[in-house]
Amino acid sequence: MRKSNYDKFPATAIEGDICSGWQAIRSRLAAAAADKGDNCTITVECYQGVDHEELRRELALLPAAQFVDTATLFRPVQEMRDLTQPWITDDRLFGYRARFSYADFLDSSKVEATRQRLNGAEGLTIVYGHGAATVCPDADITVYADMPRWEIQMRQRRHVISNLGVDNADEMPSKQYKRGYFLDWIVCDNLKKQLFTTIDFWLDTTIACQPQMITGDTMCRGLEKTAHTPFRVVPFFDPAPWGGQWMKEVCGLDPTQSNYGWCFDCVPEEHSLYRSVNGTRYEMPSNNLVFYKTRDLLGAPVEARFGQDFPIRFDFLDTMGGGNLSLQVHPTTQYIRDTFGIYYTQDESYYLLDAEEGATVYLALKSGTRPQDMIDALNHAQQTGEAFDAERYVNRWPAKKHDHFLIPAGTIHCSGAGAMVLEISATPSIFTFKLYDWGRLGLDGLPRPINIAHGSHVIQWERDTEFARRELVNCVVPTGEGDGWREERTGLHENEFIETRRQWFTKTVTLHTDGSVNVLNLVEGDEAVVESPSGEFEPFVVHYAETFIVPACVGTYTIRPYGLSEGKECGTIKANVRFHN
Repeated sequence: MRKSNYDKFPATAIEGDICSGWQAIRSRLAAAAADKGDNCTITVECYQGVDHEELRRELALLPAAQFVDTATLFRPVQEMRDLTQPWITDDRLFGYRARFSYADFLDSSKVEATRQRLNGAEGLTIVYGHGAATVCPDADITVYADMPRWEIQMRQRRHVISNLGVDNADEMPSKQYKRGYFLDWIVCDNLKKQLFTTIDFWLDTTIACQPQMITGDTMCRGLEKTAHTPFRVVPFFDPAPWGGQWMKEVCGLDPTQSNYGWCFDCVPEEHSLYRSVNGTRYEMPSNNLVFYKTRDLLGAPVEARFGQDFPIRFDFLDTMGGGNLSLQVHPTTQYIRDTFGIYYTQDESYYLLDAEEGATVYLALKSGTRPQDMIDALNHAQQTGEAFDAERYVNRWPAKKHDHFLIPAGTIHCSGAGAMVLEISATPSIFTFKLYDWGRLGLDGLPRPINIAHGSHVIQWERDTEFARRELVNCVVPTGEGDGWREERTGLHENEFIETRRQWFTKTVTLHTDGSVNVLNLVEGDEAVVESPSGEFEPFVVHYAETFIVPACVGTYTIRPYGLSEGKECGTIKANVRFHN
């Protein structure tokens, strides 16, 4: 193993207006209010997961004549639960994508009474909480208290937050996450998009009691810069029942932890972006960039197809020193649309960053498998606790470093033990139908949810041994070469909208975004530098195993070995949205 040079805290440096700590923030808001005259209204809109008690405590120290806590304006909790139940469902994991706004959650009579009370109010008025901008849309000053989804999940695990309009901090984190995914985050994102260019101040409360606040102008200028240069989102790491040991050393993680199974290295809807504003770190959801600079980031053809969804996902699955992943399958496009209201599915692939001797990948059905026999065997294992003979039904392929296995939706698969997988996939990551989990419990001590019924409807039974050998395993095609470089197409399958190209280079290689956002990982070499031939952005250094994003608007860019890798061969894997074969 090499010495880690993996950057866990990537940040974009920008100049701007920032204040740190509650005292400084209150002073800045009080000054802004004074500039508006004797009478001023401040709304503090909040993303789900913001610490309501911290916000209430600190805002109460402002010299306001009137405070409105929007939590008092929501419909009764039971009424909220009844309203949302058809979308939340009784399923442990899955719901249906909802179409609500804050107007549906707020008690209209209470909202109207509040507006009447505040009409012509004298002095400083503060309206804060979820839906504040809906209650008071014409405020003099708008503050947005934001929160990245990964931190939301950490707070859910600590049982310190509730979902919108319900008191459920004590619920299982998986239930809270489900409610966020299918309901809350849709509502919050839709309002944020409407407000984005009108927000005066952005408030970062990701670290409890250590807030940072920037101006709306600083936010927009920072996003403008990021949308025109390569960048990285903030990775996050998580243990797993099957987790391994590789990332501890390569990514410089806490060696005392039992394992790390996951690294979400590029999942913008979950991640943060760090800004270094005049040397002070400011954290925000990376989705803000997707919402504000959609076309520059994604490219016009990708935007036309996916809207404001970032369609490509890179993550790590570490089973080196660990165990097999659950045997699983992802839904077909029609099934995910009909069943969950999601309009595209999780096609994916496994790229082997590293592998132990004897590592394997389970992929596709063995030729001659009878569907009912396998489903019966899976149900028997689930009902009795007896082992499922996976190798009777599923191919087990030897796996080595730099192998690439393609997994279009509907293909049964999982990584075996001893593999370090870079998973390249479409974004809807929640929709994994586990078929068998090798008799394990989850980290919460409970059996992990098994979805044989869902899975039986989407398994593509014709994807057998011969199909996999011909179309899914190491389908590498040379596409070009030059002085000190060569390129190969490694996937994905023709049924998948993502295309991947691998570049090997000892000198400078020139790449093009070709109208689509590019996502890359340095799969070989200690470090490389990304540059603009025309000097449009500053040189951007990446290290081994780091994933980085090149916005579509960048166009032409180059990569070459750098620092410790000068004179040596480096390799990248690049993913983009395919427009044609």
